[in-house]
Formats: sequence, C-alpha cells, structure tokens
Amino acid sequence: MLHAAILLPFLWAALIPLMKGLPRIHPGWAVLPVPAALFVFFIGLLPRTRSGEGVFASIPWMPGLGIDLSLVLDGWSLLFVLLITGIGALVVWYSVFYMGKGMESLRSFYVYLLMFMGSMLGVVLSDNLMVLYAFWELTSVASFLLIAFWYRRERSRYGALKSMLITVFGGLAMFAGFNLLYVMTGSYSIREIAAQAADLAGHSLFLPAMILVLLGAFTKSAQFPFHIWLPDAMEAPTPVSAYLHSATMVKAGLYLVARMSPVFAGASEWFWIVSLTGLATLLYGSFKAIKQTDLKALLAYSTISQLGLIMCLLGVGSASAFFPGTVQGVFFGLATTAAVFHLINHAVFKGSLFMVVGIVDHEANTRDLRNLGGLMRLMPVTFAIALIGSFSMAGLPPFAGFLSKEMFFAAMVNIRNFSSAGAESWMILFAILAWAASVFTFVYSLILVFKTFGGKLQREKLDNIPHEASVGLLAAPVLLVLLAVFFAIIPNGLAYALIDPAAAAVNGAGLTASEAHVSIHFWHGWTPELFMTLGVVLLGVVLYRTYTRFRLLDREWNGRDTFNRLYNGLLKLLESGGRRGTDLYMTGSVRRYLIYILLFLVAAVGGTLVFSPGVRFGMDNYAPITFYEVGLVIVMLVSAAAVPFARSRVNAILFTGSVGYMVTVLFLIFRAPDLALTQMIVETVSVILFLLCFKYLPKLKKDRTEKPTFKWLNLIVAAAVGVTVTLVALAAMGSSPFEPISEYFLEESYESAGGKNVVNVILVDFRGFDTLFEIMVLGIASLGIYGMTKLGVKTAPDPEAAGKAAMRKQGFPLVSSDVVLRTLSKVIVLIIITFSLYLFFAGHNNPGGGFIAALMTASALILLAVSFGMDTVRRVIRVDYRLMTATGLTIAILTASGSFLFGFPFLSHAFGHFHLPILGDTELATAVLFDLGVYLAVVGVVMNIIFTIKGED
Repeated sequence: MLHAAILLPFLWAALIPLMKGLPRIHPGWAVLPVPAALFVFFIGLLPRTRSGEGVFASIPWMPGLGIDLSLVLDGWSLLFVLLITGIGALVVWYSVFYMGKGMESLRSFYVYLLMFMGSMLGVVLSDNLMVLYAFWELTSVASFLLIAFWYRRERSRYGALKSMLITVFGGLAMFAGFNLLYVMTGSYSIREIAAQAADLAGHSLFLPAMILVLLGAFTKSAQFPFHIWLPDAMEAPTPVSAYLHSATMVKAGLYLVARMSPVFAGASEWFWIVSLTGLATLLYGSFKAIKQTDLKALLAYSTISQLGLIMCLLGVGSASAFFPGTVQGVFFGLATTAAVFHLINHAVFKGSLFMVVGIVDHEANTRDLRNLGGLMRLMPVTFAIALIGSFSMAGLPPFAGFLSKEMFFAAMVNIRNFSSAGAESWMILFAILAWAASVFTFVYSLILVFKTFGGKLQREKLDNIPHEASVGLLAAPVLLVLLAVFFAIIPNGLAYALIDPAAAAVNGAGLTASEAHVSIHFWHGWTPELFMTLGVVLLGVVLYRTYTRFRLLDREWNGRDTFNRLYNGLLKLLESGGRRGTDLYMTGSVRRYLIYILLFLVAAVGGTLVFSPGVRFGMDNYAPITFYEVGLVIVMLVSAAAVPFARSRVNAILFTGSVGYMVTVLFLIFRAPDLALTQMIVETVSVILFLLCFKYLPKLKKDRTEKPTFKWLNLIVAAAVGVTVTLVALAAMGSSPFEPISEYFLEESYESAGGKNVVNVILVDFRGFDTLFEIMVLGIASLGIYGMTKLGVKTAPDPEAAGKAAMRKQGFPLVSSDVVLRTLSKVIVLIIITFSLYLFFAGHNNPGGGFIAALMTASALILLAVSFGMDTVRRVIRVDYRLMTATGLTIAILTASGSFLFGFPFLSHAFGHFHLPILGDTELATAVLFDLGVYLAVVGVVMNIIFTIKGED
C-alpha cells in the first residue's frame, strides 16, 4: 500500500490533462480527493507507529546494485506524510477559490502540484538512499515548475532558476555523500547504515560523507548562507508558497538531518555544524524579516528563521548520543521533542499566514505594507486568522507556538551541560542569540498583523476597497488556526499520537514512543525560559514602537544583499566563461566536431589500453580465415575508400551502403541470421534517409581542373580510430579475467526465459534495460528531428526554395513513375508486411523479433512511398506515428513494470505452456508484449523521421 500511496499522485497527475472535456468543473475539485484520501489512509496507521511496529514494504528494483524500492513508515515519516497530505488537501481547497477557472494553464498547475506531492511522499518514505535521492531531485524539478508557473514574468523565471540551481547543487553533493556511505557500509539502506553507525566514526570517509549530506539538507531547507533562493521563490502563486514553504519542500532538509542523526549524531562535528548553522539562520532570517515591506517577503524570511530554529534544535538534540542513559541525555532529548513539536506548529501557523497574505493580495490587489493598514474593520475574520497565526509564531500564550518556543528556550538554557568539547563557558551564547532572534521574531509578527490590519485605511493607495473574502477562501486558514488553538489545549494528546513516535524514531537507539514521552504544560513555574519570554515581549514591544527610527532595522539596504550579488556574479561568470569557452571549439564545422570526438575516443580508450596493467591482445583460438571472408573484406575496403572520391552524393551513399551489405554477408557466413536481417534492413532504410536529407543540400560541385588536396589529418584520425577499435576487440578477447558470458546465455536462454533464439532473448530479457533505453533514445531523437525541422529559423523567402517546396508537396521526392515497380510493389509490400509479422511472432524461438520486424514493416512503407508517393501512405494508413512511438514506449514500460505486481524486479518476464484451441500446446511469454512495444516504437520513429524530413506534419 505504501508504494500505491506514492504512485497515486503521479497517476492522477497523468489523468488531469484528460479533463479538457469537462470545462465547467474546476480541476481542483478533481485533485482534492487524492490528498484527502491519502490523509485518511495514513491516519489509520497511527496505532502501528505508536506501538513502534511501523510499516515496511520493499520491491526489488536493481538488487545487483543494492537499489530496491524499500519504504518505511515510522513515527518520523508518518508525521511528514500527514503534513504533506493534510496541508496539501487544504492548499488544494484554497487554490480552487484563489485561482479561478479561467486562469491560464490551470491543469498544468495541478499536474505540477500532484507531481510535487508524490515526490515528497517518496522522499519521506524511502529507506533506500538512491531512491530517496531520485525523489529528492524530482521535488526540485516539480518546485521549479510551480515557482515558474507565471513564466512570462521575469522574476518568476529568475526565482525558479535560482531555487533549481541551489537545491540541485546541494542534491548532487548529497548524492556523493550517499555513495561514500555505501563505500563505508556496503548498503544503501538507511536502517542498515544506522545499525553500523558505531563502526563508522573512525572511518576516513565519515566526515566528508557528513558534510556532503548536510550540504544537501542545508540547501533544501534554506539554511544560511544557502537561504537566498527562498525569498525569490515567493514569485510562485500563493497556494504554492503556502504548500512548499510551510509543510513540504523546505522541510525536506529537516527531515533528512533528523533521519540521518542516528548515523552521524555520535560525532561532535555534527552537533556543532547543525546547531550553529541553525542558530545563524534563525538570527539572520528574523533580522531580515523586519526590514521587508512586501508581505510575502516578510513571510519568506520568517520561514528561514523558523527553519533555522528547528535545525538548531535537531543539532542540540543530537548531543543526547554523548550521554546515553543520563540526565544530560534526557535534557538533550527534549530538544528533539521541541523540534518535532515546533515543526508541526510551524506548518500550521505558517500555512495559515501564507493564505492570509494571499487573501489580502486577492482583495486589496497589493502586498506592500506601505500601502496597507486599517483592514481590521473591513476583513475581521481574516484579521482574527492573522492574529492567531502571528501570535503563535511569536510564541505567545494561549497558542501552541508558545509551548514549543518555551521548549526551545529550555533546550538553549540546558545546552551549557554539554561538556564534550570543553566549551562550557561559550554555551551561554546559544541562549543569548536564541533570545535575540526571538525578539526579532516577535517584532516581525507584530508588523505582519498590525501594519496590515491596524492603523488607518489608506484608500488613496488602493485600487479598490477590500472586503471580507469568501467562505471558500477562509475555510482552510480558519481550520489551520483552530488547530493552533486545539494543539495548545491538548498538547499531550498530540504528543501521544505524533510527537512521541516521531521523537523516538529520530533519537534511535531502539526507543519506544512511551520512553520518548515528554509532558507538555503551559505552566512549569518561574523558570529561566519564562523570564526569557517576558523579556522578548517587553523588548519586542519597545522595538516595534521604535524600529522605524533606526535605519539599521527599518528598511532594506539599497541593492540586493551580498549573497545575492555573489550568486548573480557567479552566474554571470559561468555564463560568460562558458560562452567564451564554447566559442573556441563550436566553430560550425561538422568535420572539426568529429575530429574532437574521435581524438577524445582515441586518447581515452587508447590511453587506457596502453597504461592499464595486464592488458593482453589475444590472438589465439581464432577460426581460420576463408577465401570468402578475404574477398568480402576487400570489397568493403574498396567501397569505403571510394566514398571520398565519389563525384556525387548519390554515389557516395551507394558506396557506403555497399559496405553495410558486405557486413550483412559476413554475418550470414558467421551464421548470425538475426544480425544479418537487422543489418540488411538498416542499410536499406538508411539509404532512403540519406537521400531524403541530401535533397536539402546544394548540388555537389567538384572542379575537375583543380588538383584535389589530400587531408593528412583525416587519414591520421581515421587510422587511429581503426587501430584503437581493433585493439579493443583484441584486448577484450585476450585480457578478460572472466569466463565468456555467452555460455551462460546459451544455457539459460530457454530454461530461464523460455526462448530458443538467444539473440532475441538477450534483447528482451537478459539485457532488456538496454533495449528499453535504446527505444527511448530513438523516440527522443525522432522528436528532436521533428522539433528542429518545425521550429527552424525562418529566413527571407527564396523563390527557388519555394519552387522546390511546392514540388516536394506533390509527393515523395523519390517517387517512381515506373509502371512495373508500381504493379509489383503492391504484391511485394504485402509479402514484406506478412514476413515482418512472422518475424515478430517467431522471434522468441527463431530468427526475428520486434526490432527486426519493425524495420521490415518500415521498409515496406518506404517502398510504398517510393512507388506511389508519401500522400498515398498517409491516405491509406491513417496513423499518427508520434503517437505510435509513445504507445510503444508506454507498452514496453508497463510490461517491464508489471513484474512489480508479483514482487519481482523490474523487467522480469514470465512464460508458460498453454493448451489453446486449434493451436494445441502453445508457449506464451510476457516478453512478446515487451517486443510489441519495441515494434510500435521503432516503426513510429522511422516513419516519423521520414514524414518530418519530407516536410509533412
């Protein structure tokens, strides 16, 4: 069920484009059931996580590489799943009323949103680090699309690109860290790595792995100094901001730090890096928030500060690993509980505040604090929501934010007990800086509420007089602030259900939810943290009343801050440097490009052969060379040597084709009928494609009076490549330390895959991944050709070119007027297609297969086009070949994925013998379905290229 829960948003996203036929229904109503149903489903699993049982599910994917689709649901992942689906359902509801039906690309918006939701579910449920990384980067892609939703705005594109570059940079660093962990432990499973944590601390790769993993977490959770992407991401629609920056994307880094704490928490470097980075982010973000005049910018920096607070708590909580079973360990464990509690509170109050800002912007048509004020009387319900959300963010009673803020202060006060590094006297700075940041938090919370809703209404600065929002817009934020109150009333109920299991999962060491339980109350006596709160309120009120008098606190400095300037400067440097570097070798000469590629091949491969020890060039155990082989090779050499001297392109094509046909004959001599069939058809189709392409080129002109120049560089490169490839073949025969795998294929072809044609079995079973990726590459190439042709640069009209275009429209450029050919082709095409169907069905046990059959079918269609013209092909066979390609790819992928339903790895095939009417005993194999996908994809690719180059749509 866990795998289905992740898959559901992606499948639903694929169905959204089909809603074009339902224009009267807002797409949001069709999307809402997905997060709502998932939320209800996961709520039902609360008892299992509370008991410590959890849920584990795994499907083999690439077991040879240690990569499986392993999912784990414990207290920590369940908390995030409920935030992702619960807040997601409220955001979808809110977006229905915020984004009208007539808004552009509305269906695309929900496709991106569902894709992001599914990606986040994959991140928090994955136990395998490689699978987690895949979903991690997919969240970056989905968030890029969401932030750039209004892509016509320059700021939206800028913000999306910035978030993408920074988070993907961190993701790649994290990917490297994951692989270092694999090198140390031999496993990608987070649970298995955590079980070996005690043996990792002394490893030389331990610290590099830690830093790389933290880079990924810090960039994703906008920690200082990687925070700069988050304010620019506010260019996204408000529902996106409410979702990404309250409950999902920015919390992914926090999730990762907590999830990896059982692995790294025993190291003091982890404590210092995580806690100090969080503290610096908290102080910086809260200070910057005061200086903002845009409501969403204020919330952006407030989000940065709150993320820093939670990160700091996770770092402090990791110190419990230094004091297992002691009072100090319990104190530090309280920090983890505070982090979990505040994470929940932040999702609740920040989600409601983003929605409030969206309502204000929706009704007043501005988010500028300098133009707002006096909205309290006009929008009383919105004001009440903002008041509760802001006071909870400021840490005031009687709201849940007060409780988690008190726990934060308690952790900062008790951190002075940390003595492993001998820096007890410096620990007081944690409490001081945390208190100062909380003062700023209190000030920006008051600014958000009273600068917007208090004071006097500035009618002259508003386009229209605001009024209270509709019930639909208010419903979601009202529910969220009610939760802020409800969690404050029953904090221990929340702790029992969610906080304790999550804290137990983060602390590790086999703790149960009962052992991790912390009693949460409003009154604990006159404690230091209570006095800190009173000081925050007193100084905060004074600063709020006077901060406009201080230039340092009042407004942002002119220009963007240093970190943004550094980012912009680096981006410009990379662009200009890349452009100058590219101009050095991108000269427009195809010949030079080929020389660069081939010389690199010779240097890389040849250098490996020369400098690698133990390389031997096998010359033994070869079959004797026959007279026929020598003759064929001579013909091939003569044909190849004639190509450069051909006086027309047609002759050059024919000489090249003859080389291919000689190779076909060699395959026949070597008794490789599958390869011979493939080579023969490929050569036939290639000749036609060459002729189609060359018709766009000017006539080949050679001055017979001019003495031809011999290009020595061409000869040297060609000879070097030939020698290198020959040496590779000899080295493969003489240096391999392994037994030839061909024996395995011959023995297992029928027993394991049910096929006697070893070549076809290799293509669709043993090496099915290669075939799947090959048809994908072919599909992408055909679409690329289509795009290059259809989106080409338009030039001034050329009368001669226009005349040629008109002639091309009359039919296939190579169309024959030969009556005999036209008559015979009707029969020949039928024979070829019949033979191709035979090859398709017989390919599993006899020469043939989907790829060969597809090429045979395509050659029949090409013959029909040569005989009667392309218009005849289009008229007789009404097929969209791009759609055929997509259908083939879909069938191949679905067939390969179907093995998951039976608990087998990707691309596992099944076969069996069945007694069928008339046919009797018949072997049926799922590989035939995969081969069908290959067949459709290849036919679609070839014909799409032909139609495209010909000039048809």
